Amino acid sequence: MNRAAFDSLDWEGVIGVALAQAEAIERLSAKVAALEAEIARLQAKSDRPPKTPNNSSIPPSQGHKTTEFVKSRRKKKPHPGAHRPLHPNPTRERDIRASVCDRCGADVSQSPQEACEVYDRIEIPPIAPEITRVSLHGGVCPCCARRFKAEAPAGLEPGSPFGPNLRAFVIYLRFTQGVAFERLSRLMKDVFGLDISEGALVNILSEAREGFAAAGAAIRDRLLSGSVICSDETGLRVGKRSWWLWVFHQGQNACFLTHPRRSKEAVQEFLGDIRPDAWVSDRYGAQAGWAKTDHQVCLAHLLRDTQYVIDEGDAIFAPALRHFIGVACEEAARRDTWNDATLKIHKRRLEADLDRILALTPAHPAGVKWKSTIETLRPKLLVFMSNRAVPPTNNESERGLRPCATFRKITNCFRSQWGAKQYADIRAVIETGRRQSIGALQAIRNVLAAPAALAVPETG
Repeated sequence: MNRAAFDSLDWEGVIGVALAQAEAIERLSAKVAALEAEIARLQAKSDRPPKTPNNSSIPPSQGHKTTEFVKSRRKKKPHPGAHRPLHPNPTRERDIRASVCDRCGADVSQSPQEACEVYDRIEIPPIAPEITRVSLHGGVCPCCARRFKAEAPAGLEPGSPFGPNLRAFVIYLRFTQGVAFERLSRLMKDVFGLDISEGALVNILSEAREGFAAAGAAIRDRLLSGSVICSDETGLRVGKRSWWLWVFHQGQNACFLTHPRRSKEAVQEFLGDIRPDAWVSDRYGAQAGWAKTDHQVCLAHLLRDTQYVIDEGDAIFAPALRHFIGVACEEAARRDTWNDATLKIHKRRLEADLDRILALTPAHPAGVKWKSTIETLRPKLLVFMSNRAVPPTNNESERGLRPCATFRKITNCFRSQWGAKQYADIRAVIETGRRQSIGALQAIRNVLAAPAALAVPETG
């Protein structure tokens, strides 16, 4: 390039283009670095073991079963035959005596005979509703010349034509078997020959709201009067929004609460100003900090999380902790057979074992992180060894919520908030009845017959 051409160049433009290119290169370099970091993160995530029912809270229904094929299998010994046991209280009994010998035809009607074969024949009688036509008569009083009318007998007052047993059966089918209103209306027609519209079914539920609300409030009062509360939550659908169904229970009482939040706001609404001495739950933050003194963390949840750390690759800390949790659960199963002195001895042994485990130095990053978590949770691991009323796991909460999760899957829950709240009250009555060996249908009948009795009286 000659001198004239060199002097004629637009150096400001050239410098501007160079700066723009440098900025573009810098942006692209930053973007490449960000993408490489994202790829590394995804690669590390893909290398982690999958979540299964054994190492996480995934339900067993979502797990993949591995089928083991055995080429040669020994033939099992035949087991003794079994038959349906005879009913302890048959409706009626028929003793059939032989009249002639089945071989020679001789008359054996007067011969002594004994039972050779006894079996039950079970049949359902024709299902027909019992309909009572009530006619209240009246007339004109000869004394005061005013009209009079007979008073309705107890239990046959004017109003809803449906009796308490029918209403209890409708509530039972709706909230325990998950039968939708359309199917329930058709079932009542096909089975009982009763024409009950969907609107009438809704009215039956609506009229029962106050009774179940009173029963649920009484169960809540009994629960809050205790010293220990266990809690858990599961999802719920109300209208087009996601709600949460909480369970609070201990012993023979269980209370449910529907709430639009999964936060501490729901627990605060249930407890009010009352604080129990001990609390049992998983590690979810909204369920922490409610006890006066002790909080027991569910060992079953810790066991699954520990198994996941083992699956990630930790071979030092997590296996020892898994063994410790198993031993602790075995100690909890036997603690009721020990006196207080023996219980303290076993608690000191568990604390010493936990000290030795926490002294281990894991090499895997997952083990290091899990050890830090366990060190934080240490005061919440062995509360059940100091308080016999505290369970080591929160499995009872899982059992209480399992029918609710099934109901959610088969019905898609509720369209209205009052239906969701009534479901919580009904579940409280049914679950409390189950813990007191009262069937679901009978517990519902108790509420409808005498709401003041609160359906599920405490057993001594």
